[in-house]
Amino acid sequence: MNIGVIGGSGFIGSHVVDKLIEHGHEVTVFDIMKPHRGDVRYIYIDITDLSKTTVALTGDYDAVYLLAAMADVNDVYKNPVEAGVVNIIGVANVLEAARRNEIDRVILASTVWVYGLSSEKEVDESTPLYIEKADHVYTSSKIAAELYCHSYQKLYGQNFTILRYGIPYGPRARGGTVIATFVRKALNGEPLTIFGDGSQYRNFIYVEDLAEGNVAALKDIAKNQTYNLEGMRPITVKEVAETVKKLIGDVKIEYKKGRPGDFEGKVVSAEKAKRELGWEPKVDFEEGVRRYIEWYRRNVLKR
Repeated sequence: MNIGVIGGSGFIGSHVVDKLIEHGHEVTVFDIMKPHRGDVRYIYIDITDLSKTTVALTGDYDAVYLLAAMADVNDVYKNPVEAGVVNIIGVANVLEAARRNEIDRVILASTVWVYGLSSEKEVDESTPLYIEKADHVYTSSKIAAELYCHSYQKLYGQNFTILRYGIPYGPRARGGTVIATFVRKALNGEPLTIFGDGSQYRNFIYVEDLAEGNVAALKDIAKNQTYNLEGMRPITVKEVAETVKKLIGDVKIEYKKGRPGDFEGKVVSAEKAKRELGWEPKVDFEEGVRRYIEWYRRNVLKR
């Protein structure tokens, strides 16, 4: 298939590009930054500009992944309007450009943070979400993006697939993610900071597992469907710190006041992806962290 990956130079996007190429697809990376590999076609794109996005996406693509977003919740908290421009208007622009260019499907990267709008502790793709429970601009922007996908399909027949990611980690992770931050601090001999009591939990997912889930979403059955791509089990932030401490050595763990709107965590089912896409995560958390530490030592510390 002829595939475009918007945000293909980023952490998750670069791994999606790798897996798509491994599976034999023709790939074009769309981003404001050049891709990590030189054997892939690259086109600069600014998804906040509709006209330029429409022109960029000409090229007879079968599907386009949309991974470009303002994804750091701290950046979103500080810049809520800019986050809306990228995470909502940018998505609308890509959907419209796909419609005009007759691209069959847009595959949107969303997040399990949307389940913060649920009243349930155990959730799946059919769990009701309640807008009155929205307490973070990041979550609201992702819900809005999902709603645009559904509306574009109903109004214009523009197909989509929504992938709600767990918290990714692994090689090439951006510095602001919790595991990347903890590893960097531990290797520098700095204390690991936990906001709140550390009981918040996520189903952290190794980035290569996540990338395989993205490739699996190209199947026809995934058209106009939503899937959770989650890790094997819930991991508390406290366990993250303790795992890093175990693998690197003695390091101090300190606690600070919780951040506003922080997602406490849900037990998120990925059974639909397993059942319909044949996908499930394979890399255990401690093994994934070990691989990341090895990559970090080879590629960051030796620079």
